[in-house]
Amino acid sequence: MTAISSQKSYRVGRSKTGLGLFATQPIKKGTRIIRYYGPILDSRIPEQDDIENKYLFELNGRWTIDGSVRKNLARYINHSCRPNAESDVRPRDRKVFIRAIKNIEPGDEINYDYGTDYFKAYLKPIGCKCASCEKKRKKLRAEARVERAKVKARAERKAQKAGAKAPKKKKLNGHAVGKKNGRARA
Repeated sequence: MTAISSQKSYRVGRSKTGLGLFATQPIKKGTRIIRYYGPILDSRIPEQDDIENKYLFELNGRWTIDGSVRKNLARYINHSCRPNAESDVRPRDRKVFIRAIKNIEPGDEINYDYGTDYFKAYLKPIGCKCASCEKKRKKLRAEARVERAKVKARAERKAQKAGAKAPKKKKLNGHAVGKKNGRARA
């Protein structure tokens, strides 16, 4: 694995989900991109365990990194169900590195999978906004539109057939009159 380069290969920029981290130069698969850092919290200390923000990165059952510090640019990396990076967690060293699992081109957003606990707590209620989920939702909406159009066309054809088969009623002074045994009913 290659070390983090001295020249930054990323920048913070506007993404679909808010702010994100974007590649400014090609990043090869397996390269460490950035370190996720901040104060280390101990879950055995009640006041540290009660901290609630969305930048907490759990190392194990006891230790958690509070990534809400402004210098931690890794906190801008967004979630993706089909990520181009992953977290390299080292609980003994109490460090987390973000490493590329695909070649990343300049301009591409760097993202990784946040895991099921975070997804269920924060992303599922509002819906995942990663590119692969957006594409899946767009496809499902298009399929639903096609299905609704088919149902509507079927209903219109059925109504036309029913209208063509119905006998026309005679009208007497603007009122519909049915026939029974050849005589008009009043």
